[in-house]
Amino acid sequence: MRIAFLVNDVDTEVDEYTTTRLARAAAQGGHEVWYVGVGDVELGESDGQLLARARAAELGPDDTLATLMDRVKGREPQRVVLDELDALFLRNESIDDLHERPWASPLGVVFGQMLQARGVTVVNDPRSLLRATSKLYLEEFPGQIRPRSLVTRDADEIERFVGTVGPSVVKPLYGAKGRNVFMVQHDGEANLAQITEAVLQDGYAIVQEFVEGGEDGDARIFVLDGEILECDGKLAAFRRVPAGNDVRANISKGGRSVPLEVGEVERGIVAAMRPKLLADGMFFVGIDVIGDTVVEINAESPGGMQSIERLYDVDACPTIIDAVERRTRMSTETPQATPVG
Repeated sequence: MRIAFLVNDVDTEVDEYTTTRLARAAAQGGHEVWYVGVGDVELGESDGQLLARARAAELGPDDTLATLMDRVKGREPQRVVLDELDALFLRNESIDDLHERPWASPLGVVFGQMLQARGVTVVNDPRSLLRATSKLYLEEFPGQIRPRSLVTRDADEIERFVGTVGPSVVKPLYGAKGRNVFMVQHDGEANLAQITEAVLQDGYAIVQEFVEGGEDGDARIFVLDGEILECDGKLAAFRRVPAGNDVRANISKGGRSVPLEVGEVERGIVAAMRPKLLADGMFFVGIDVIGDTVVEINAESPGGMQSIERLYDVDACPTIIDAVERRTRMSTETPQATPVG
């Protein structure tokens, strides 16, 4: 299988993150692996093919994640026909590009849709991914597994919601890594207006009822093809504990990961989400859970495989790559990708 990982920018990839681990697993499995940045793609003038200035990820016997990534970044790009790939793994984060490179933000999904129409297996399904990238996507799932919420750009409605519901979390509808996420105790809070103004600068706000237990962090559960990801008898899930009094448990905000024992509650949540995830082609996602409530779905470049490896001494990435390979085999056979020029 020839597989490409579409990322924001190859030169800014972090070796410790999940994408590098997935690329390593693919190379270990004997697959041909390419890295492509969102800005590295072009449409052929005469033949209409999608091409890319791609960099090969070839794994040496003594490679670490750091040396693998260093060599990828140091390679001269080769022109590759993306139409002839077997699979494309969309691992760019559109939110990261939204402010600094707005032209790049939607293009991962656009290129993914084009390649899917040309017979390439694309994960996650780009036809649904644009919608799934928004926190609004959670509202499409059964009400019993999600918190009461409001999506609005009206500051008065936010105040009304908090006054009715009580303690709430206010955050941008399109946001990531804990940016502009605030805990509001009541509608009379002195800095509510400033919080609302800060969040609305990013567009729509989503206000969620605070879920009891959230002060102790949340659980990140990885779901692969509708089931909790499992490797060597270990389930890929962990608890994220916030640092100090910060309600945000994001690892990027100083949170730490600890083991999670998956029980019937977590299994029931995944079972309730399974039909829609499968129908929407959400092949590999991370869901964030507090108690019996899902507070977020991470469908675009879900991360945290380093925590799974550290906590349970297993590498779950080969399991993900094997599943991509099975999915590719089930689809129509496509020609292999070859460097051109």
